[in-house]
Amino acid sequence: MGLKYRMYLDGTSIYGCAKCRTHLTTADAIVSEQFHGQHGPAYLLHYVVNITEGKAEDRSMTTGVHNVKDIACVKCGTVLGWIYVKAYADNNKYKEGKFILETMLLTDVN
Repeated sequence: MGLKYRMYLDGTSIYGCAKCRTHLTTADAIVSEQFHGQHGPAYLLHYVVNITEGKAEDRSMTTGVHNVKDIACVKCGTVLGWIYVKAYADNNKYKEGKFILETMLLTDVN
């Protein structure tokens, strides 16, 4: 097994995996800070890099049922949140294709 390619981000505020500091996203990607994950506060984001995606599954959440995939750090494998694949309710369609990262699992890598 070879080394996995990782993308390095530029910017003034870069968020990384709290366990291994692998770059994940920037403050510019934040859509909302008003979300919650399994461990507390979370960000809704336009993009996240250096992740692997799990298998899609329907999951019941506070805003209804969504089809999601867990996302994990490509380096250390820590599950960091999920990506919304499909929202079944019309008022949640804006989440499709966006990511949730739990703030407790992030660190500022600047």
